[in-house]
Amino acid sequence: MGHSKELAPGHRRTTPREADVTDALDEVLARVRGEVAARAERLWDVALTLHTEPEYAFEEHRAAALLCGELAWEGFVVERGVAGLPTAFSARSGARPRPAVALLLEYDALPGLGHACGHNLIAAAGLGAALAVRATLPADAGSVWAVGTPAEEGGGGKVTEVEAGLFDDVDAALMFHPGVYSWRWAPLTAQAQYRVAFHGRAAHPTGNPTEGIDALAALIQLFNTLAVVGRRLPQGSHVQGIVTDGGRATNIVPEYAEGLFGLRAATTAALDDLAGELLTCAHGVARATGTTVTVERATPRYEHFRDSAVLSERFARHLIRTGHGITPPEPGVYLGSSDIGNVSGRVPAIHPFVAIMDPDGSDHTPEFAAAAASDRGREAMLAAAEALACTAAEVLLRPEVRERAWQDLTAAAL
Repeated sequence: MGHSKELAPGHRRTTPREADVTDALDEVLARVRGEVAARAERLWDVALTLHTEPEYAFEEHRAAALLCGELAWEGFVVERGVAGLPTAFSARSGARPRPAVALLLEYDALPGLGHACGHNLIAAAGLGAALAVRATLPADAGSVWAVGTPAEEGGGGKVTEVEAGLFDDVDAALMFHPGVYSWRWAPLTAQAQYRVAFHGRAAHPTGNPTEGIDALAALIQLFNTLAVVGRRLPQGSHVQGIVTDGGRATNIVPEYAEGLFGLRAATTAALDDLAGELLTCAHGVARATGTTVTVERATPRYEHFRDSAVLSERFARHLIRTGHGITPPEPGVYLGSSDIGNVSGRVPAIHPFVAIMDPDGSDHTPEFAAAAASDRGREAMLAAAEALACTAAEVLLRPEVRERAWQDLTAAAL
């Protein structure tokens, strides 16, 4: 009598059909990795060109032209100026509109610092992933998009693109970000800036001092009030302000004073609460000082980032295969804000970090700008391009991955 091999609890035998599907997927992913490797020098040339020619928010004309040229050369249908933004673009390939996966390309730099956030590497990696998937998968597998997203550092290109419906027909949005950590997902907060203006009445401090209503004094009182509020804010929330207009002469009571306040919070709902606190404080100060006040949002609102655990887990597996370790982020640590948050609330999205320098460094520094053109930067970019490409291929080829990603996003919104 033959003996059957018992399986450990929780396991089941793989059927011949499942084994065939797995083998076929593994073969596709191997070809995807080969396509990235074949373009390594070309992708690095793109990254270095962007690095040596930094352009800033909504002025990234050379960068957009370079990336669109690369995509058009390999058969993508390119549309420039999408969402009413001259330096935004979308490039699409595939015979079927759905399923669809979008690789997000950032390419704006920081004034005075160049690519000190490594967006040149983001653009090159997203480009490489899009080209590799298109070259490998059959046209009827779905659509591959490369989406150019300007002004992440200030202006929120993705916010405008989301509002224009650019991501309405996408099943996943994928990008990576260079950093000082290698983290599976990004603890990115919600963020917005508000302009607060107090209006008083001018007077000479010695000639008619009792007739003056000091707008600057009101603004200073708002700073003091917010400092008290800051002591009870939850983790991840804070307010930071600057005076943008404090008067014209020292011998005149200022009739107008203005401040710009940056608000951050761990969640978008908490940011809305914090904005409400700012409004309440500003009106309270106005009543107490006899001034009038206006409060208006000065920048697009960046929502907090919602990670697609299904997709970031797939990215992590593919990245580890390249020899790069990657871990969950440290609890309680936040790494700023990004307009990818607005995308992530509407479509499953990932935004992992891959380190290009050691944790004792920081982005938005000259040292990080140098790292974005270093050998380590090149290695991280190519590893991320490979992992992004393989993740994108899985999104297109595995319906269960798409379904689980959408289920998680829908559940998180309830």
